[in-house]
Amino acid sequence: MKRYAFFKGEIIPMQDAKLSITTHAFLYGTACFEGIRSYWNEEDGKMYIFKLREHYQRMLNSCKILKIKPKYTLDELCQITVDVLKKTPDQQDIYIRPIFYKSSEFVGVKLDGLEDDFLLFSVPFGAYLDLTKGLKVRVSSWRHIEDNMIPMRAKINGAYVNAALAKSEALVDGYDESIFLDSAGHVCEGSAENLFLVRNGKLYTPPTTGDILEGITRETIIELAREELGIETIEREIDRTELYIVDEAFFVGTGAQVSPIAEIDHRSVGTGKIGPISARIQKLYFNVVKNKIKTYSHWCTSV
Repeated sequence: MKRYAFFKGEIIPMQDAKLSITTHAFLYGTACFEGIRSYWNEEDGKMYIFKLREHYQRMLNSCKILKIKPKYTLDELCQITVDVLKKTPDQQDIYIRPIFYKSSEFVGVKLDGLEDDFLLFSVPFGAYLDLTKGLKVRVSSWRHIEDNMIPMRAKINGAYVNAALAKSEALVDGYDESIFLDSAGHVCEGSAENLFLVRNGKLYTPPTTGDILEGITRETIIELAREELGIETIEREIDRTELYIVDEAFFVGTGAQVSPIAEIDHRSVGTGKIGPISARIQKLYFNVVKNKIKTYSHWCTSV
């Protein structure tokens, strides 16, 4: 199937969307992005983009931090996304990657005085992590970047070298994922996912002031757990050893979706299998993103 991208102001075949090797964003990582999922609902015969506006609202905030002047409004970004997906009538789950970037062909480290541009593409995308069994996870030897280094509040392309180091270390050592600690030794998040723990029927997650991404899926889970399951979420600092005594744990994110954890640092999480609360939240989440629960249809943009 021929795929399309939005590049330099128009929708073109993806293979024709090319950047110069001297593009500033390529040389220095001076770009910000979003990861957005679009879900195919077989029963409806429709595609639904999940929380499209919320993703672009966060992206525009990332632009502020990175001194990027957006060429498009929130409404225009949403329409561009729908238009690109309409060009390729997929009947499968899709991952959408929009990027604002420093487009000047310039060698030199700075943010000011450079041109900015926007591109977008989409690709078929299934499960980022194995959702059928609990993940084996390790605490990474790499420390998480901090707000006064490269702010995780913005999804800055160059920041994900930190994530790649942690994820690669985990994979090479035989794990599925990693968990970051911050410079003070407190738990942050996964390599590219937010983290939830379950203790005594409540959810616990690090606060947004703890050098984590202000996750859209994270906020979704907090709301769904409260409104649909009556489960409270407590945001607070978490120490490493608390990971070893929780009843359940799971990652969340656009890529990860809801990914239960079975083992951390060779210690079983709960029974070592997918826990009951994790399973309920995972099922609920997939029903919501596929627009099967009409209470949350306003989160789903039909294509």
